Amino acid sequence: MTKPWRNITTIWLDKKNCVFVFISVNLTGDSTKHILPGMGLFFYFVLHFNCKFAPLLKHYQTQLPTTDILVRGDSGFATPEVYDVCEANDVFYIIRLKRNRKLQNLAEKFVKISDQTQWQEEETHYYSEIYQSASWPKPRQIYIKSTRVAGELIFSHEFIVTNLTNLTAETAFELYHKRNQMENYIKEAKTGFFFDKTDSSTFNANAAPMMVSVLAYNIVNFLKQLALTKHDSGLCVSTLRIRLFKVAARVVHTGRRIQLRLSSYHVYHRLSYQALQRIQAIE
Repeated sequence: MTKPWRNITTIWLDKKNCVFVFISVNLTGDSTKHILPGMGLFFYFVLHFNCKFAPLLKHYQTQLPTTDILVRGDSGFATPEVYDVCEANDVFYIIRLKRNRKLQNLAEKFVKISDQTQWQEEETHYYSEIYQSASWPKPRQIYIKSTRVAGELIFSHEFIVTNLTNLTAETAFELYHKRNQMENYIKEAKTGFFFDKTDSSTFNANAAPMMVSVLAYNIVNFLKQLALTKHDSGLCVSTLRIRLFKVAARVVHTGRRIQLRLSSYHVYHRLSYQALQRIQAIE
């Protein structure tokens, strides 16, 4: 598949047999480096993989017809069934492969050692190859990352399989490793917005507060993107609560107005005023 990048929806498969959906609006559309994290909306859904994956892909293709879908998963999902479902639905995928002797031998063929090798410096090399496992009905594109730690003699290898045949190996691994950032997003949704608080025994009762958490997450995300500086946009929600919202103040009523007077001892007053000015400047 060599379609140009448009907006992209990333579906991340984790090791707990669940699916997390991450929707990011790619405003530039001209380079994979702008895909994640991007400025956009983030939604998360958890569901059983075996019975819901194919309908999930079809749902988002219907709801987001101008968006490319990327399925990204760990080696636990490196199965022909996942590849076949993605290919049948015209969906991109990039999934890590487990090491085996055949892959190790394939990677070792690319390793080159000479008298000029600087053993005290770390080395990282990227390769691309067409590979077919015994369980695959056809060969597929794989990318290889070979790394030698400074002072070591042996390379360690990582492997990913994908239908993104128009990427360089280095770009493919950068795209795959951005799953770590997605884990950070999910962690913040849980710890900062109580996304995983499902105390009820019924689906609807759990879904309602979950959607409120998603809405709150999106509002705070827009606040970070639009009202905060680049230096402050990386703050977690618990820190923002302390610096912007948990502030001692007094409400003063006059004849014509209501004033909110902040404490003169508020140490983050500059951040508050900067955010307010940026919000007021939004048209």
